[in-house]
Formats: sequence, C-alpha cells, structure tokens
Amino acid sequence: MNLPDTSKLQPAATLRDSVSLPNAGAQPSLYGRDHALALAELEGASTLGGRLEAMRGRSVMIATREQLPTAIALIELDGIARRVVLCTPDLTPEQLAAVAATAEADMAITDDLASFSAPRRIEAIQATTRPAPDESLRGATEPTEWILLTSGTTGNPKLVVHTLESLGGTLPRRSNSGERIVWSTFYDIRRYGGLQIYLRAMLGGCSLVLSSADEPPAEFLARCAAAGVTHLSGTPSHWRRALMSGAAAMLSPRYVRLSGEIADQTVLDQLRRTYPNAAIGHAFASTEAGVAFDVDDGLAGFPAGYLDSARNGIEMKVEDGTLRIRSGRNAQRYLGDAPASLASADGFVDTGDLVELSEGRYYFRGRKNGVINVGGLKVHPEEVESVLNSDGRVRISLVRARRNPITGAIVVADVVLTDAASAAPDAQALDQVKHELLHACRRALPAHKVPSLLRFVPSLELTPAGKLVRPSA
Repeated sequence: MNLPDTSKLQPAATLRDSVSLPNAGAQPSLYGRDHALALAELEGASTLGGRLEAMRGRSVMIATREQLPTAIALIELDGIARRVVLCTPDLTPEQLAAVAATAEADMAITDDLASFSAPRRIEAIQATTRPAPDESLRGATEPTEWILLTSGTTGNPKLVVHTLESLGGTLPRRSNSGERIVWSTFYDIRRYGGLQIYLRAMLGGCSLVLSSADEPPAEFLARCAAAGVTHLSGTPSHWRRALMSGAAAMLSPRYVRLSGEIADQTVLDQLRRTYPNAAIGHAFASTEAGVAFDVDDGLAGFPAGYLDSARNGIEMKVEDGTLRIRSGRNAQRYLGDAPASLASADGFVDTGDLVELSEGRYYFRGRKNGVINVGGLKVHPEEVESVLNSDGRVRISLVRARRNPITGAIVVADVVLTDAASAAPDAQALDQVKHELLHACRRALPAHKVPSLLRFVPSLELTPAGKLVRPSA
C-alpha cells in the first residue's frame, strides 16, 4: 500500500515542530479553494495579526467558514493555547454559545469577523492566510487539549477531549523514500475523519488539498487533479457522489481510503474498477474511540483475527453485538454535562456499531440506535441498502422507517439510479426496474426486511460529515 513509511523519528512536541522538520526534496503546502500556503512560510511567522501571544494558555475556539484558516491555526496554536475547540461551520449561534460555555472559551478565531456572531465575553480575532513575522513563537510550549464535536444532527453536540498524541501518536511520520505524496479528503478537517487525514499529511511531511462545503464534486476533483493528489479519502457516500459526478476519472490516485460509514462490497468494487492501479482500503474510527483498524484486502468487513490480540496497541472485542475498542487513541473524556468517562469499567469504549460474524469475518450491520422495529422484528437499514446497491443500475440508496398503525413501522427505500438507468424511456420501464429490485430483496432478505415502498429520487442528502441523512420514523 502506498502509505508514508513510518520512520524512527519520535513524535514532535507540537504540530509546528513537526511541520518545521527538514524534509529533503519536498515543499509541503496547504491548498484551499482560493489560496495555497507553503508550510515553510509559517517558520517564525503567524497569520493571527500579532495576537498569538495573547492566546497563550487560553481556551480558543476556531470558528472559520473555510478550512484553510483552521488548518493554519491548528499549527500555530498547538503548544500555545491551553485548549483549541474545532467548531464546525454548521453550528447555530445558540449551539456556538453552548460550545463556548462548555469549553470555557475566552477567545475565538474567525475568517469573517464582520458576520461572526461571537458568544458573550469572547474576544474574536480575524484570521488571514498571509503569515507575518511573530517573535512570540519563541516562548515555551504547553500541552494543548484538542476539542472535537460529535456529529449529532439535533441539539447541542458533545465535546470530546483529545490530545495531539491520542489523535496522531501512531500515524506514519514523514517518509525517507523521497516519494511525493499529496493527500486530500472530501471530509471537513474539523471532524474526526478529516482531522485524521490532515494529521497524516502534516506529520508525514505531505501536502494537503482541502475541500470546501459548497464546492461541486467535479470542481473539487479538478483541483485535486491539478495539485497531483496521490492519496484521497472520504465516506462511501462521498465516493458514490464522486462516481456519479463523472469526474472521478480525472484522478489517478495511488491510494483510496473509505471511512465513516459501512463500506459495502459494491462501492469497493466500483472503486476498484475506476482505479485499477490504486490500493483501496477502508478504516473504522469514531470521535470517541479513535481509529481501530484499516482493511486493505478489498473486501467488506474485517477478519475475525483482528480481535484475537492487540494490533498496534489497539484492543477490540464484541459484546452485546457491538464493537468495543480500548487503546491509547481513545479520547480522554467529555466536557460539560455529558458523562465524564467515555469508557466502561474495563476501559473499552462502546462504538454503538453492530457487527456480525460470518465465515471468519465480521461485517458491520448498522448503528445500534438505527434499527427499524417492524412488528418486533429488527431491520438494519444498511443491510437492505447493501442488497439494493449491489444492482448495477443503483448508484446509492437510503432505507428508512415509516410509521404504521399495525406493525409500528414499515421499511421504505429511496433509490438513486445511475444516469443510464434513470434515462429509461418510459414509466413502464422504470416500474420494471422497481419490480426487479424488490424481487432481489425478496430473494436475499426475510420478508420483514423487504421494502414495502420503493421510490426513485434524483439525489440523497448528506450530513456535513459526509454521511447519509437518516431521518427518524
């Protein structure tokens, strides 16, 4: 697999120390949608208008619209601030105020000072992407807490406490091979999946192309191609959208990575056909539990042997049907009113992801809190979606519950067809496709899991984290 080699270098004390290490033959850069920054420009410099020293020992929110100012601010603040809080751009003013109160934030960094709605008693600092000399960087450093937000779609998010070591302590360090590696990710780096790719690039001495929230997939992929991206990451839903855009062939990556959702065999096979020369892997991670494992054999699920002994210091077990993880990459705790401990008494974090053993391999079945109850019988939406997605005419599907007075709920499915299938000449042809898809479900699934209703839709909504939006029944 074309990942950076792990060198014998010890982790740098701070992120700035790491990006400042000499890297023969490479000039790593951060690429935003409208601006690029060579990391060498940050040597002895800051983009925070001379305010970096004022942030020493403080709790600082990073609340920018674009990702590039966040990527720069993390390098500048690690080892300076007592705490950095990665605020996602979808927060409402009320949620932002709640996050500020929980994190005891007293300063905020924004790239749009004019429209930033700063919570009370918080000083807002305008970030730029133009470094200027700053002598305060010579001061002593202190450990910094990295605060990530959980990706819930309603209410106030939980605040999860990590450190640079728990987030990146086991990630590959810069390669000595001279091989040019350029990372990119569909993810937002303010969420755990994107932050992992950001740290892979920064700790590995690589360049990174950042996505933008409202950027069409084809435009983003064109930027990746122009920057020579070699390693690209996203959720299965991100990848399906990329394949739908028709622009995926613009790239010739050496490594393709999936995480964040169940990587079913269909999407893995589609990526293999699109990128026949690439290594294709999928990973499991969560904000609280950290990264558990990578799978690079081209198959869905993971080998049962992964549970037999600790791998890279990570222990896993299955209890009550859910995957549980214990490692040095677990988050330390929650902040605020959430339970202080993330782990059970034995130190394992319950991921809430249901797995099932079949022929020596564990397969993900869905989230514990996402099961549809049909007359007392359980339906995992992802299991039904896997059957629908395996049809070559289906690009992506979403299975959900609909309330029913007799069974409590019934299963319904929304399906996005490929361009060729959706261009069927008449309604009768589409009805035939629907009939065949439901027939395939009846062959593969028990009766209570077969969708009672199936409709064709032009697209499906994704959460800001790149996952399918799953409405409640």
